[in-house]
Amino acid sequence: MNATPSFKTSRREIIFGARTLIMGIVNATPDSFSDGGRFATSAEAVEEGMRLVEAGADILDVGGESTRPGSDPVPLEEELKRVMPVIGALANKVNVPISIDTTKAAVAREAINMGAEIINDVSAMRFDEEMPKVAADTGAGLILMHMRGLPKIMQTGTIVYQSLIDDIIAFLRERLEIAQSFGVESERTMIDPGIGFGKTVEDNMKILKHLGRFRALGRPILTGVSRKAFIGKVTGGEPRERLAGTAAAVVVSIMNGSSIVRVHDVEAMKKVVAMADAIRGS
Repeated sequence: MNATPSFKTSRREIIFGARTLIMGIVNATPDSFSDGGRFATSAEAVEEGMRLVEAGADILDVGGESTRPGSDPVPLEEELKRVMPVIGALANKVNVPISIDTTKAAVAREAINMGAEIINDVSAMRFDEEMPKVAADTGAGLILMHMRGLPKIMQTGTIVYQSLIDDIIAFLRERLEIAQSFGVESERTMIDPGIGFGKTVEDNMKILKHLGRFRALGRPILTGVSRKAFIGKVTGGEPRERLAGTAAAVVVSIMNGSSIVRVHDVEAMKKVVAMADAIRGS
């Protein structure tokens, strides 16, 4: 198995080895598909972030704008109000890298100033033309994700790809090249095929099955399958009832090449990841 390339942030270099890393989700939003409203105050979101680190999270991903299907954009000032107190407090309380989940360059820049070191942009820099410059100026790590259209409409209409995996690879290759053209070194980039973002249930299954093909891009792969609707289509249940299905999808992700898994249930997934890593490395 080829070694996974390392990933540099504005503060450190993350080396991937025998262990898959866990990104814990901190939703500072009232309308997340999974746990909207659970962490209604900054203090509650900070407490959740600390709990996730204690449970085994290697990275915290803090977001203030829901990107669930059908969601509307959040005004800049509201997003700043939601996430900056959380990032500022967590940066002083935890030693793991903090990622800002945003499509807005102004939010990303302020988050890096407050202590974040990774930008997780689900639009792959398409929604804000200033994002590549912010990533280059700050030296932050940059996660580029594939998404069809906008969150508001990404799951509407007929979802058709000419060739699903090839189309996503081509999109991500183009976005990587654009980032590099702005001065973002390749070592600071990571890719995410965008499970659930403008894909059918069958598309999501196919991406997981053929995840290894994304290694051709030469960058670490992040997957986010936690509690998503395609799992519910198979197992049934509301988002918080999809733990077993999430575990199965996480295992498949790891076996097929994911270096980081983005999850809500860190404590349970840490054991799932440990078992998958043991099998993968045997």
